Formats: sequence, structure tokens, C-alpha cells
Amino acid sequence: MRARWFYGWNVVAAVFVMAAFSFGLGFYGLTVYLATLQRLHGWSAATVSAPVTVYYLAGALVTMVIGDVYARLGPRVVVALGGLALAAGVAALGSVTRPWQLYPVCLVMSLGWGALSGAAINIILAPWWQRRRGLAVSLAFNGATLGGVIVTPALIVLIAAIGFARAAATAAVAAVIVLAVAVAVLRRGPEELGLGPDGDPPPPAVARPAPVAPGWRREALRSWRFWSVSAPFALGLAAQVGVLTHLVAVVTPALGVTGAARAVSAATAMALLGRLVTGIIVDRVSRRLVAGVTLAVQIAGVLVLARAGSPATIYLGCALLGAGVGNLTTLPGLILAVEWPRERFAPLIALVVGINQFTFAFGPSLVGVLRDWTGSYAPALAACAALEAIAAVLVLLGPTSRRTRAPRSCRATSP
Repeated sequence: MRARWFYGWNVVAAVFVMAAFSFGLGFYGLTVYLATLQRLHGWSAATVSAPVTVYYLAGALVTMVIGDVYARLGPRVVVALGGLALAAGVAALGSVTRPWQLYPVCLVMSLGWGALSGAAINIILAPWWQRRRGLAVSLAFNGATLGGVIVTPALIVLIAAIGFARAAATAAVAAVIVLAVAVAVLRRGPEELGLGPDGDPPPPAVARPAPVAPGWRREALRSWRFWSVSAPFALGLAAQVGVLTHLVAVVTPALGVTGAARAVSAATAMALLGRLVTGIIVDRVSRRLVAGVTLAVQIAGVLVLARAGSPATIYLGCALLGAGVGNLTTLPGLILAVEWPRERFAPLIALVVGINQFTFAFGPSLVGVLRDWTGSYAPALAACAALEAIAAVLVLLGPTSRRTRAPRSCRATSP
């Protein structure tokens, strides 16, 4: 008898598409918007970086509560509203003529980014997968990488062909159309189909679990177990986002506009490969070790970019940087999944991603300010490499056992 197709793979495909546009326009696309605005208006790196910091800070606040919003409204409603907000913000970018106008536009975009970013991917997929979660999450997150491979370079080509305003509007319309297809596929969980996670038979009915003691989030925030996940990825992502946001500006002087598009594609293509490899092995090895190796590879890439003197070394630096780009967004949820109780996963991943995003919001401004202060991107890239080195040490110092005991208030207690 042939095995039935599990609808969870349809959800993975829908989230893949969602991630392609949310990351393509809301994450990787930022480097294109900033470079274009600098070129069109002659604004400094610091001027265009500050609104991006506000964008990520506001998105972090949305992310911290998005788990409760998904639980209340369901993925279809949240993804639809988030997609409209992101598309509206991208379309409005094409009409910006003054630096102050970037701030309200970025706030609108942040609503969509907070609803559709890494926490959302984990939250949507969590009910569908348990044994094969590492593979499912990695495959879905490859949509985010594909956004960098296809959507971001397409933005560069569109802007050159039809201008910034028309290109932004075209990208926004395309995002709305494609996300509408994804929304039609999404469902709350396998229980709607009479199934359990991974397509298994539904679990037997059990008594309602005892309530979790109040204040479990406070206890989590006091534990090294929590911060050994959140802190290193916050620092690593601050460095990564800072570099990626300015990547087009970093490589364009040596490679030109067309070469810069190829460099971005090289970085994101390597991110796709890196995440695929991780998805295959991550359920079999230490996830913290994978994180440490990922950060080490990125450090090498950032240092190569800082000292690059030829197109070949620039492409090498972009490839090494890209090899770890996807994993830094995937791994926090995968580590939480094996170190914390399943019932706490959605709020914890939202909290971790929110804190991480709050921290990496300062990455673009850090790189922009150091570049303007020193007159070169090399010192800024060296600072980013130092942050990633600290992150690698911290993540490897965390607990190593699977399903180790969480803080007392995170465990169920008797009523």
C-alpha cells in the first residue's frame, strides 16, 4: 500500500514561498534599497542606515508577540496581513525623497517583517513536524535564501531597467499575488486533517495538561540555557545583518553594478547550499557545534572581504559569508526544540527571535557609522568578525545534553 502524501509538505512549500518574498524584500532587499537611495540622493551611509535600525527594532517588538497573534488568528490571517504591510512599505520606498520619510515607511514594513520572518516560519511549521523538524525547517528557510538568490538580484535589474519607483511597485504587486497563493495552502495544524505531527496517526486523547506556573518567561530570561541561545545568535546576526545591509555598497566599487548583483547571488546561493547540508545532518549531530562551525566560516568570509583586493577574493569572501547566512536564522529554533519543552516552543522562539532582532537592528548603523568615521568599510568588517568570534565562543559554552531540564517555572505544575 502506497504511503499517503502528508499535507505538512504542502505547508513547507507555502512557507518556502512566504520566506522567499519576506526575506527577499524585507531582509536581503535592504542592501539594494540603501545603495539605491545613496546613489539617487547622495545621502550618507549613516543617514540611510538609521531608519533600517528603527525597522528592525519595530520588527523585533512585533516578533516578540507574534506567537500569541498566530495562536489567536491562525497563519492564514497573519500571513495575509503581514504580506500586505510589507508590500505597502516596499511600494512606498519608491516615492521617498527626504530622509525623514524613510522612518514611517520602515515602520509599515516592520509590521510585515515581524509577522513573516524567522519566528513565523518556526511557529507555522512546529505543529506539523517533530521527528523531521530539522529537515522541514531547513527546507522552508531555503525559501528565505532563494529570496536573496532571485528576488534581490531581480530588484537590482528592475531598478536599472525601469527606475526605483516602478521597480518597487512591481515587486510589491508580485509579492501580494504570490503570498495569496501561499495563504490558501496554510492550515493551523495536522489535527484539522485527523493526523499527528509528521503524518503519524493522531495521538490518543489525554487529559488537559496542568497549567504552567506564572512567570515562566521571567525564569527563562534568568537562565543561562536561554541566553546561551539568544546572546550568541544576537551578536552573530548583528554582524551578519550589518555586513549584508551594506554588501552592495562594499563590493560595487570593485565589481560594478552587474558584478555586485552576481556577488549577492553568490552569497545567497552558498546560503542555500549551507542550509541544505545543515538540514541533512543537524538532526544527527550537536546543533551547537553546527552553530560554532557556521560562525567560524562566516568570520573567514568577513575577514576576506575586509582585505579583498581583487574580484576573485571578493567573490570568495561573499561565498564564505553566504555559507552561514541561512543557518544563523535556522539554528536558534532547532536548538530550542531539543533543549526546551515542546509546549513552550512557540513563545520561546518568538522571544529569542525578537531579542535577536532587537540586537541586530544596530548592525547596519554600526557598519554605516564606522564606515563614515574611518572612510573605509574594512574597520567595520573587522568589528563584525570580532562580534561573530564572541558569538561562537558563547554558543559552544551552552548546555550540550538533549532535553536537559528547563527552569522550574517552565515545567508543568499541579493546579
